[in-house]
Amino acid sequence: MHFAYTIVYVANVEKSLAFFERAFGLKRRFLAPGEGYGELDTGGTTLSFAHHDIARGNLGQDYVAADGSKQPLGMEIGLVATDVPAACERAVAAGATLLAPPKVKPWGQTVAYVRCPDGTLVEICTAMD
Repeated sequence: MHFAYTIVYVANVEKSLAFFERAFGLKRRFLAPGEGYGELDTGGTTLSFAHHDIARGNLGQDYVAADGSKQPLGMEIGLVATDVPAACERAVAAGATLLAPPKVKPWGQTVAYVRCPDGTLVEICTAMD
């Protein structure tokens, strides 16, 4: 078994894809007709977005939407950057909210947290050696 993808359930797939392109420089790989599902090219693991209606239909029940919660959900997407402060500035300029500014951890990794307009929590960090 291997980790293949993460799907974030959002109100507007196109807007989330466009935000991630602007904020993090990721490239769009796919947007389904009707714009209910889309993917970003992130390397070996796919970052996907699906409309709330599709998610509720697949699950057969409701759930806590990230953009409907005042607090970030208890999960994050981690993106590696060589320059975390610059990546944070770019994300905030694109519309993210800075939750925790860049901080060097005791093990030497620089880590920051932003929340996207669709509610997704993103960790921006340097690579672990």
